Amino acid sequence: MGQDILTGSSAEESQTTPAAVDDLIRILEDDAARAALIERLKQAAPAETQDEAAATQDLSIARQLAEYTRGVAEGASATVRSVGQALGNLQQVFSGSMSADSDALREFAVNIGLLVLALFGGFFLLRLIANALGRQIAARAAGKSVLRRLAGLVLLILVDAGSIVLAWGLGYGLALNFGTTPSGQMGINQSLLLNAFLIVEMIKLAVRLVLAPRFPALRLLPVTDGNAAYWSFWVARIVSLLGYTFLFVAPMLTALVSRPAGSAVQVLAMATAVTIGIIIVLQNKDDVRDWLAGISASRDHDGVGRALAAIGRQWHVLVIVYLLALLVVWFANPETALPFMIGATIQSAFAILIGSLVIGFITRFVTAGLSLPDDVKQRLPLLEGRLKSFVPAVMRVVRWIVIAGVVVAIGQAWALFDFAAWIGSEEGLAVAGSVVSAALIVLAAIVLHVVVASWVEYRLNVNFGRVPTSREKTLLNLFKNAFTVALVVFGTMLALAQVGVNIAPLLAGAGVVGLAIGFGAQKLVQDIITGIFIQFENIMNEGDVVAVGAWSGVVEKLTIRSVTIRDLSGTVHLIPFSSVDQVSNMMRGFSYHVAEIGVAYDSDIDAVKLAMHEAFERLMETEHKDDILDDLDMQGITAFGDSAITVRARIKTLPGKQWATGRRYNEIVKMIFAQRGIEIPYPHVTYVPAGGGGRSAPPPARQTEIDGDGDVD
Repeated sequence: MGQDILTGSSAEESQTTPAAVDDLIRILEDDAARAALIERLKQAAPAETQDEAAATQDLSIARQLAEYTRGVAEGASATVRSVGQALGNLQQVFSGSMSADSDALREFAVNIGLLVLALFGGFFLLRLIANALGRQIAARAAGKSVLRRLAGLVLLILVDAGSIVLAWGLGYGLALNFGTTPSGQMGINQSLLLNAFLIVEMIKLAVRLVLAPRFPALRLLPVTDGNAAYWSFWVARIVSLLGYTFLFVAPMLTALVSRPAGSAVQVLAMATAVTIGIIIVLQNKDDVRDWLAGISASRDHDGVGRALAAIGRQWHVLVIVYLLALLVVWFANPETALPFMIGATIQSAFAILIGSLVIGFITRFVTAGLSLPDDVKQRLPLLEGRLKSFVPAVMRVVRWIVIAGVVVAIGQAWALFDFAAWIGSEEGLAVAGSVVSAALIVLAAIVLHVVVASWVEYRLNVNFGRVPTSREKTLLNLFKNAFTVALVVFGTMLALAQVGVNIAPLLAGAGVVGLAIGFGAQKLVQDIITGIFIQFENIMNEGDVVAVGAWSGVVEKLTIRSVTIRDLSGTVHLIPFSSVDQVSNMMRGFSYHVAEIGVAYDSDIDAVKLAMHEAFERLMETEHKDDILDDLDMQGITAFGDSAITVRARIKTLPGKQWATGRRYNEIVKMIFAQRGIEIPYPHVTYVPAGGGGRSAPPPARQTEIDGDGDVD
């Protein structure tokens, strides 16, 4: 017995007797004998030579390359030998079956034959009943809501699963009570067949429920009837082939014939399944390519779209290579390699499915846009546009995060790296915490900006709450701009600090750069300093009519560096404060319309004043009476011109109302002067011909008057 153990002979080569087993038990129970046996086993193991030991310590590149190439060659050789041995074992199915015990074959034929007829015959009849019920369920759910269709699908699951379980129970009852085995007992092959039937049919049921080839009304996926029937047919065939082969046929042949016979059938089934898969791929090569090209076109051939189009052109090659690699790996190491590849494939497909659903939801959300309620639009008319500018950008970032997560999940499934172990380590937790903290800071900054900008917008909305003053408009806009700049700077600094960037050198560098900019951009510094003092002195606000430098007009925008003015012709002028020597504001507190009217030298001045007072009284009867703050301020004669005497009067008005009030007053004065014969002189030229003939008076020249706001009367 000890010699058999030392030589490593198998149970098939040595005849183990009960006495030998008893000797081995006594050796293992005796501590001394067991220690002696272990020592003999150690001595029998091949000793490593000094040269090999020295070689193992050689970590040179040449040594590592040699070890790697040797491993690849040995693995390829083992794969070829495994494939050849598996194909050669096919003859064991026939030669082994011919030499098997006739009684065992007869018992197998009777038991399995009856069970197959009862199991699949009963299942066929139950499926007819289930299909009839399924048609009724689908007819009632057709055209209904998603919930009704989902309820119908759940009911169909119960019906189909019930037919499978009933057929399986019928088979178990037949196996236990009929056949050559004693009543109440069943053979192992019958149990294998029943278990294989239950597992395979449940998997096929799941495929039928997803595609619903017979009941389009209950189908939740956007798949055509032809595609649903096609994929349901081929997936069911592949599942049946592999399921019944590996769960029933191969174990049965291994028990009745030999292990090589079972292995040969498994090889044949795997090769057939891979061949069917390659045929399916080639049949759908163009359809999948066109489908991916359509998705790329719908995305305007962006980065993801171009990647999908590139995959569509070569997807069949990748899938065929994968199927062949799956077959070769299974040949080489069916115990561990195949389960690993299948598990990794399922995990990768699941990760891609979840990622596709999330990305699809994000894409539909961004495409559909964001619509706010009408009352919110009225209160915050700019909020929807602001959200539409931020939300798509945030969704794009989230989409790329999802894509990165899918890539990480695929790499984890294929053991390319151990992301789960790394993220669970101290370093991984620190990096993840830093990234999440930085992302939350950026997100909080975006939300805070939207909130503050919306509050300023609401405060400036004249349709709600208290009407803001010009000063409030100016200060709120300045506050929003300054807050945005500060938020960007501090948010960026805090985010960089969270990811491990030392912001102290950045702050110091910013100070140095600011100093350099201060020396190199003196005009910019002068703009800002002057703007600060202008804001402190409150000399102008948005909406005021001012004269700044050589330009005058309405202030449309006021920042810390410049003022934007729109003049009477509609031209917009951007004036930096460094070029501003003085600011004249025409809308502070109150205003005056100064009426300086020229009359002839022979006019009665008292009559002129009386006419101007009467014009003011008529003005007070018009719509401008609410804009006038005081009585007419008659100042009398102010100048003696070449051809006219200037009489001045002032009308005090609300700020900004002096121009409209003055235009209306001038119209009334002109009418009253015409009625009372008061002459308004104008310059004219008398032309005397050279011949001394009659005098010819040219037509009177037109007199023009320009009022305070630049209008020509």
